Amino acid sequence: MKKIIFIAILIFVCALIYFEVSKRNMTSNNIEDANKTAGIILDQDVSKGENMSNYKSISIEEAKTIFTIPGDYIILDVRRDDEFSQGHIPGAINVANEDISTKIVPELPDLNQTIYVYCRSGRRSKEAAQKLTNIGYTNIIEFGGIIDWTGEIE
Repeated sequence: MKKIIFIAILIFVCALIYFEVSKRNMTSNNIEDANKTAGIILDQDVSKGENMSNYKSISIEEAKTIFTIPGDYIILDVRRDDEFSQGHIPGAINVANEDISTKIVPELPDLNQTIYVYCRSGRRSKEAAQKLTNIGYTNIIEFGGIIDWTGEIE
């Protein structure tokens, strides 16, 4: 009798585990489908070289068009301070990629703020976008490097 009860409990536990795993896979697939439907571009995690991130990438021309309209967004230059002082996109703030770690950035206290990220060529902006996403920022948009910027520089 004890053997039958043990087997019944074992089958029950296995069934629970199976259904929980199935439910999680369905949720992950639904999230991926929703992201595709919304047009979110998932980029390679350049810091690890293999994982996918959930920040959005847009072209420099799209960013230039967006910045012509005043809005509730931050333009973040992640180059070093000496590079920033040589010229940057008007209105940009500077937090070097090297200064972004695993903690909320003091200059960016709102995790839900829309933040447009750029650097010199696009490599550091992708790294910074991934780090910011890992910290918990939810609205990160990476748009490459200032070397491709054709707009005003201050």
